Amino acid sequence: MNFGPLPTVDVTAVPADGLVLDVREDDEWAAGHVDGALHIPMSGFVGRFGELTEAAEDGRRVHVMCRVGGRSAQVTQYLVQQGIDAVNIDGGMLAWDAAGRPMVTDSGSPAFVA
Repeated sequence: MNFGPLPTVDVTAVPADGLVLDVREDDEWAAGHVDGALHIPMSGFVGRFGELTEAAEDGRRVHVMCRVGGRSAQVTQYLVQQGIDAVNIDGGMLAWDAAGRPMVTDSGSPAFVA
């Protein structure tokens, strides 16, 4: 079943207050992530799907992020099929970092893309 081209946005088009869903694994998240992002690793995504629907219940767009865009593309496609307004962040965290967008860590150490 093909739903057409995958909705994608450039990192510079993600609003500062946008809902970012980070689907990377825990070690990648710990190295550095978008401040305020919702972290649900792809490996456990289906079991935690309710967390996302709750966060996006106001109908706002979900910006899906991984390291380079492969895993987030799969999750974006799934979300679109569920009727959720979701877009894949082109280039993922590597592009986010390259664009100079801010990143944080929970530990307070310097953020980097793992």
